[in-house]
Amino acid sequence: MMEKIYHTMKSVGVWNLVLGIALIVSGIVAGILLILNGSVLLKKKSDLMF
Repeated sequence: MMEKIYHTMKSVGVWNLVLGIALIVSGIVAGILLILNGSVLLKKKSDLMF
């Protein structure tokens, strides 16, 4: 019985690590894309002014 509990806890821990790493990576990618889009807007600032 104890082996099943340890196996379950191990698999939950592994999935938590995987999801945590995936969220960190997706956050970094989203931040980079936002910075790139902002730089494009700053480059074309004169074209966008009314």
